[in-house]
Amino acid sequence: MSADRERELVIKAQEGSHEAFRALVETYMKPAYDLAFSFVNDHDDAEDVTQDCFVKVFHFIKSFRLEAEFSTWLYRIVTNASLDRLKQRKRKSNRQVRIEDPETLTMGDNPGSMENLDLSMHIERALHELPTLQRAVVILRHIDGLPTRTVSEILKCSEGTVKTHLHRGLKKMRSLLQHVREG
Repeated sequence: MSADRERELVIKAQEGSHEAFRALVETYMKPAYDLAFSFVNDHDDAEDVTQDCFVKVFHFIKSFRLEAEFSTWLYRIVTNASLDRLKQRKRKSNRQVRIEDPETLTMGDNPGSMENLDLSMHIERALHELPTLQRAVVILRHIDGLPTRTVSEILKCSEGTVKTHLHRGLKKMRSLLQHVREG
């Protein structure tokens, strides 16, 4: 979606247009869900987080000042809600990280192959062993491919901090995945 079209939809949604808000939801539902799932690693939690975020956006869209892109604002809301969900889950129990539906992961030429599923599971586990901020930066910058500046806006930290956490997070993941390369 072009920036002009996005801005037009946001303004119309701020004026009360349900059709404009629906268009924003339809455009950003999957990216928001994917981002939430990257954090919470659970389909039900990711759906709940995404739905809660769009309810928040609906209630607070009138206060959105159009100083940043709508997607940046939405991703910040999703990131914060996902991190809150992880904190809630951690308080409830200290469960091990698990992959819910490994058959939905896709990699390489043969997405359903056991090698790719095994590699995906190792990557997911390594990702979830990172400290929270490192995980957030790796997900947003490296996996979702967002620019460093956008990640710094979402996480409310400097671009240098983003680069540092990305470097440290990727270095730790390489270390955690060393046994996979050797095997």
